[in-house]
Amino acid sequence: MELALWQTASLSLLILVVLLLPLTVHKVEENLEAFLFCCGIFAVTVSKSWSGNLVLTALEDPIKITLAVFLAGLLFKYCNKHLQKAAKKAVGFLGLRTTLFLIVFLLGMLSSFITAIIAALILSEVVMMLPINREGRTRTVVFACYSIGMGAVLTAIGEPLGTVVLSKLSGEPHNADFWFLIEHLGWYILGGVVFVSLLASAIRADTIKNAPGVKEDAAATDEHSVKSIAVRAGKVYLFVMALVFLGDGLKPLAQQTISKLSAAWLYWINMLSAVLDNATMAAIEVTPDITTRSLTFLLMSLIISGGMLIPGNIPNIICASKLGIKSKEWAKHAVGVGAVLLIAFFVILSAVMK
Repeated sequence: MELALWQTASLSLLILVVLLLPLTVHKVEENLEAFLFCCGIFAVTVSKSWSGNLVLTALEDPIKITLAVFLAGLLFKYCNKHLQKAAKKAVGFLGLRTTLFLIVFLLGMLSSFITAIIAALILSEVVMMLPINREGRTRTVVFACYSIGMGAVLTAIGEPLGTVVLSKLSGEPHNADFWFLIEHLGWYILGGVVFVSLLASAIRADTIKNAPGVKEDAAATDEHSVKSIAVRAGKVYLFVMALVFLGDGLKPLAQQTISKLSAAWLYWINMLSAVLDNATMAAIEVTPDITTRSLTFLLMSLIISGGMLIPGNIPNIICASKLGIKSKEWAKHAVGVGAVLLIAFFVILSAVMK
């Protein structure tokens, strides 16, 4: 679909709005789900992408994750005391820093088999039991979501990005099988997961508290009520629906621009996956005849950029919703790390894959 100039300008401006407003306007930050939903409706309307299939997809796609969030919330509601005991024993036996390293590392490496959703649900509950304050908890969650986002891409079951890529490369010349992404990205992903795990373990002394599970405000005592669990699940449903509309509405702009760029340009342009679904980006950019070099560049960029802002990846959305993490808080801890990872991997890939 060829966009008119006014459509291109409107959708480009929308991207800036989606990137900036949640970080600068408090009311937008407080109502992020509704804001992104409105942006998604605007994008689909401007690009004239409305269809019955899109509406059905937007209604159906969030169901599984919403049910997972709701049922896991109920499960953890009744396992809360056991988790507290396990967290206390782990910290007592291994020490807090080693415990944090293992949580971030293991969730990242297991996410490609247990799925990113389950890994994020486990993270959002376990981190509440650790003896760290709100800032330390947010920092840990950000690093862990980077780890989960990187690890989950390695198989077709970890998250949709891996599914899309393996499906598109299943024929000649790549003949991608279940282990394809592990073979081509495994060492890079392992290095990234170890790096963010080390960052998580280097926690500042002033963020450590005396005992796990201490709540910081009165509202937090109600977080495991059925009503609170249902509200969080509803917010996740709206969030995912908004991302479906936003991704589909911006797809024509992406097809008209980024799909024609070189590997190096794709690497940096793919920072848009901080606010756009990376599976949608991959569906546009990955073609059966793509070179291994271009594939590696674009996938590493999508994976890393997805951790920089809350809308960038499903684990971010789940944990931010569960723990009440605001856009500014997330960006404070995530953007710098993302920038370091992007620069480091660009240098490494440019040197290794000449």
